[in-house]
Amino acid sequence: MRIEIRGSELAAATAAAALSWVGHRVHWVPHQSMPWSALQHADWLAREPELRARLAEGREQGALTVDGSEPREPGAADVLWLALSPEQRGDADGLVAEVTRDRSRPLLLVNNSTFPVGETERLEGNLGEAARAVALVDTLEEGRAWESFTRPGRWLLGCDDNWAESQVRELLRAFNRRRDVFQRMPRRAAELTKLATIGMLATRISYMNEIAGLADTLGVDVEYVRQGMGADSRIGYEYLYPGCGFGGPNFSRDLMRLADVQEASGRHSALLEQVLDINEQKKETLFRKLWTHFHGRLEGRTLAIWGAAFKPGSARIDHSPVLPLLHALWAQGVDVRLHDPAATPAMRAELGEHPRLTLFDGDPYRTCEGADALMLVTEWKHYWNPDWGRLAGLLNERLLLDGRNIYDPRHVAGWGLTYRGIGRRADPDEQRS
Repeated sequence: MRIEIRGSELAAATAAAALSWVGHRVHWVPHQSMPWSALQHADWLAREPELRARLAEGREQGALTVDGSEPREPGAADVLWLALSPEQRGDADGLVAEVTRDRSRPLLLVNNSTFPVGETERLEGNLGEAARAVALVDTLEEGRAWESFTRPGRWLLGCDDNWAESQVRELLRAFNRRRDVFQRMPRRAAELTKLATIGMLATRISYMNEIAGLADTLGVDVEYVRQGMGADSRIGYEYLYPGCGFGGPNFSRDLMRLADVQEASGRHSALLEQVLDINEQKKETLFRKLWTHFHGRLEGRTLAIWGAAFKPGSARIDHSPVLPLLHALWAQGVDVRLHDPAATPAMRAELGEHPRLTLFDGDPYRTCEGADALMLVTEWKHYWNPDWGRLAGLLNERLLLDGRNIYDPRHVAGWGLTYRGIGRRADPDEQRS
């Protein structure tokens, strides 16, 4: 098939790479807000395993062309694939009109964007009689986008037309061989399902964070509670890990989109409002624990932070807990030494050269030199098993604040460190008694 992809989102880049890889002829037009000249240097794209290599392969083999490298033949596309951000929704009509101009054959519009419920139907109304539009829900996982697309657990397809379904199945046939992973439903249902899923996951996280706060108050280790809840077959273990708040460009944005849909329908959601409020409060949890430990005397102290990205495997800091945390620390006169293996360029772009921030992307132990305490914000795998003796010798106050509960409190305290997690704690004296 001949496919034209519009957008600069991760979904657009992944579709361009994957669809050209399996023999489709793909022309990719990035959004004007991030043209190809900027995209090819984006840190988040570089961090995606295989993706840049597959894009380069497609261009070398001639299956993929990128806007500016080769002209597009007007009206040549069989498929228009839209992967725009919600903020670019206003551009969709113009893009559709541009691609459908002077057409002589049927067109399939695949809406892979997270737009309001009903937007795919509205876009179809601008296509003319010889075209159909489907909603293909974006289910990519950042940090493993290539694998998510090429070995999908499911394709959630919003489709009200048998011809359109057959075209989508042919388009994605190479990624649907082991078993049928298509789940078809009406377009509006698919669009709402995407938002509802995000809301459910966020609710589980926020609820677990509330339980962790209660466990702290009652002196209970929340890990026992988490395991007890997860063992119940009605609940399971997924998204039951308490932490210092979730972020990310898609998760947070889609949750806000669901809240907007609720408001627009006249059905205010007190539950979603609470989920959002709890998450923002949890981003301050580590700061409050630091404040309590030092009895509010923070001015002049130095803090080490491990992790800035909103999740391991990503170079993005969109809505990351580290941002409000830094501003709270600086307001109290705290100097911060921060390490992240991927996100330091994004930190520099967001914050500039702040006098109270020193960034590191090499040896994480350098971050701890001269620091009073260490906070773990992002659970990168190479933070999981540090040299505890070395770490204890570097931290002046031997305090570890674990924002992701990845360490064993008793083990940490056994090295002479004071451990404070989310609903978990241990002190060195307790281990010696």
